[in-house]
Amino acid sequence: MMNKYLMYAPMAVFGLAAFFLFQYFMAQNTEFAFRDNLVPELIGFCLEGFFWIGLLSYFQKSREMQRKNELWLSLRGSLRSFLSYLDIGFLDKHAEPMPSVALEKDPHVIRRFIEQVESQQLDLESMVCLKQTCIHSLALVRDLVPVAAQLSAGHMRWWIAITDSMRQLADANNRENIEKSTLLLLRNIEEFDALEY
Repeated sequence: MMNKYLMYAPMAVFGLAAFFLFQYFMAQNTEFAFRDNLVPELIGFCLEGFFWIGLLSYFQKSREMQRKNELWLSLRGSLRSFLSYLDIGFLDKHAEPMPSVALEKDPHVIRRFIEQVESQQLDLESMVCLKQTCIHSLALVRDLVPVAAQLSAGHMRWWIAITDSMRQLADANNRENIEKSTLLLLRNIEEFDALEY
């Protein structure tokens, strides 16, 4: 938040300086007071500074948001195989699996999975697939903690919680623990998705 104010402070300085210089010298009664001094150039300089800083700030903010979005997508993409197996585990007989884009980006998918885990039972094959994908993905997800930290401290905390719940699921050895760990993992993902960046 402080960085945002620091970014806009120079714009405010240039804008206010141009406004006050214009008001002050336009109020002079002499016919050539405004024309015959350097004030028009100062006002022009202030206005140029205002617009250039505003333009550069806009591009900087856009690039920063794009970078953070790419980081977020790389984090959520690492969970795609887990969510895909979960989707297949709850799939109706003639239904089609969800597209990868929905699994990676749509936060409503996580809420739907939570409701399904709470109300339905996974078959044994699906639980084995979830456990195995957690075992294989755990190292990658753990290595992405520094990437989550680049988004915010809150993202890092919830990503660590995701990593821990994934470890619990990888270590689970019965239905109750697998379902409990799966539900915890989904809730941690939901909290991670709810954070702004």
